Amino acid sequence: MKNRKRIGILTSGGDCPGLNAVIRAVVSHATLTYDWEVLGISYATQGLLEGKATTLKMHGLDLRGIDPLLFMGGTILGTINLSC
Repeated sequence: MKNRKRIGILTSGGDCPGLNAVIRAVVSHATLTYDWEVLGISYATQGLLEGKATTLKMHGLDLRGIDPLLFMGGTILGTINLSC
């Protein structure tokens, strides 16, 4: 039996319009086309290092475009913009 693939998505830098739409598109395409599991990593690389990941699912996402996620600014995953 073949193992199911798993991918992670995180948003880093600063918020910008369209990040939630991209997250939605990745989850939609990965789950519906390839049956992959998608993990959302909260707060970019800090969340990756701390293991803050949650499974993102298509449940609640409306593929007809009537989805509140498309109208929300920023990113549902959170982001960190650290300066050195």
